[in-house]
Amino acid sequence: MAWTFINDCEKIPDGFLFSGISAGLKVSKTKDLALILSPPNSIFSGFFTNSSVRASCVDICINRLQESLGLVRAIIINSGQANACTGDRGLADSLAITKEVGGILGIPDNQILICSTGVIGEYIPMKNLINKLPLLVKNLDGKNFRSASEAILTTDLVPKRFIIERSIAGRKVRIAGFAKGSGMIYPNMATMLAFIICDVGIEKKIWDEMINNAMRSSFNSISVDGETSTNDSFIAINSGKLIDEQYLPIIYEGIDLVCKKLAKSIARDGEGANCLIEVIVENAKNETDALTIARSISNSMLVKAAIHGCDPNWGRIIAAAGNTGIQFKINDVDLFIGEFHILSKGELISFDRKQVSNYIKTKINGDYLVDDIVEIKLKLNHGKSQGIAWGCDLSKRYVEINSEYTT
Repeated sequence: MAWTFINDCEKIPDGFLFSGISAGLKVSKTKDLALILSPPNSIFSGFFTNSSVRASCVDICINRLQESLGLVRAIIINSGQANACTGDRGLADSLAITKEVGGILGIPDNQILICSTGVIGEYIPMKNLINKLPLLVKNLDGKNFRSASEAILTTDLVPKRFIIERSIAGRKVRIAGFAKGSGMIYPNMATMLAFIICDVGIEKKIWDEMINNAMRSSFNSISVDGETSTNDSFIAINSGKLIDEQYLPIIYEGIDLVCKKLAKSIARDGEGANCLIEVIVENAKNETDALTIARSISNSMLVKAAIHGCDPNWGRIIAAAGNTGIQFKINDVDLFIGEFHILSKGELISFDRKQVSNYIKTKINGDYLVDDIVEIKLKLNHGKSQGIAWGCDLSKRYVEINSEYTT
């Protein structure tokens, strides 16, 4: 039996509660405040932005996860304001929010994490948020997974959420996740928030390793525009009866599946994007080389622009691969765009440029995350390892969105 996707947002992992409301943090009055409450003794793992300029909420999460050894209970998430580069006031506001939430829940505030997303340099409208916290807590319910996933969005076109289930050793196991991200996405975390929950108990060390590995091949392998941010956070929670270690590879398979689905959704939802670009690098010396080259191609502005223009400009793909500093012989390389063989052992094959252009055009006009994926495959032919990365085309609309973001 394999993992299967569930469309019902009320069939979530056992024991978790969610809430998502409008607290008046956004001018649009759409949902902008979410809460996740986990069962007692849950295990949390968190990975965060590598930027040296980071929001105080990131520092709070890192410190509390370290001090508690991952034994925290809840995450509050606001959207609209990143509360980054806001100095002492920003830190005080984040601490005040977690203290207030903890008081209402009857949980020590050092067991509450906080994530923020939105415009950098803007303070959270504290009066609005604090006044709505009782309603946020009151709405906690296993049926509000959908609302929580909607409340964390900023420029996203669509919510990003997935739930999977599978029977393992006679018990039904579910894994669920939701995320946000659209612009400022780069393969080293991204301007994203992502949350994963699982109703199987797994010890902290193993859980950390699982989540780190899943992140490496998902959220660290997407690119929209080569930009990272101040608030990037990926938090994963497990809770429930411990499972025999022989089944851990199956659990990891599920975690990896949900993370990759969320990551691809973020890349496809790139601001102004029309298609997803999937870059597959095969026959590399090792996985690190394969991932590095795949990420470089998916992150290339020139490749993204060429895809948007339906231009089979294969030279840009090869140049992006060579820019990594990883040594390979161009005379060994095979390159494919979709099913079209472009290079064979480094030699250009006579191909119909119009056919390849039409292939890309078809994908740009394809159904969302169904048949809108432009595949680029690079075979280095000097090893056995593979790496995959995802990006999107770079459109005029991206420039329009980001030139007017705060105005």
